[in-house]
Amino acid sequence: AERGFSFRFNGPLDMRMNRQARLTARHIINHYSESLLAEIFFHYGELKESRLIASRITEARNKKEITTTGELVQVLEELIPPSQQHKFLARVFQALRIEVNKEIINLQALLTQSGEVICQQGRLAIISYHSIEDRMVKNYMRYGNFEGIAQKDIYGHLQAPFKPVGNKAIEPSPEEIAHNPRARSARLRIAEKN
Repeated sequence: AERGFSFRFNGPLDMRMNRQARLTARHIINHYSESLLAEIFFHYGELKESRLIASRITEARNKKEITTTGELVQVLEELIPPSQQHKFLARVFQALRIEVNKEIINLQALLTQSGEVICQQGRLAIISYHSIEDRMVKNYMRYGNFEGIAQKDIYGHLQAPFKPVGNKAIEPSPEEIAHNPRARSARLRIAEKN
């Protein structure tokens, strides 16, 4: 709760993994434009209601600065029925955390650089914890790009720096999830350098 990663406990709107970084969730919530907020919630939270969320936040912050996770939850909880609030708020907080920590940009850089530093037949293993990351990892391992577009040479061979090991991501077993509930969304993908 001290860095505001959870919507279940009241804390400061921070969400920085690196305390030296300048950007905080509080700054995003109180200073980003309504359209930029909507874009973040749509792309990083995969929320259909992204414009409504951004509008509600903008309305609330015009009256009073939003400084805690509890205040943000209060602003948003009436947008969705109680039975759906957990998933909804988890996605809102995920979107903010991704933006604060530039997680997508950092993952893209890691994947791109891995193609340059891993030797032929070397392996790359990545654990992702949500569908946005997993889609990027899968596309990069299969196609060598983040869009999932197959690029072939003049002979029709796929031009990708890696080839996936196995057909699917490895998911945690029921025993692992029982032992460690946070593992339930984890996906491990492995690829070998071409």
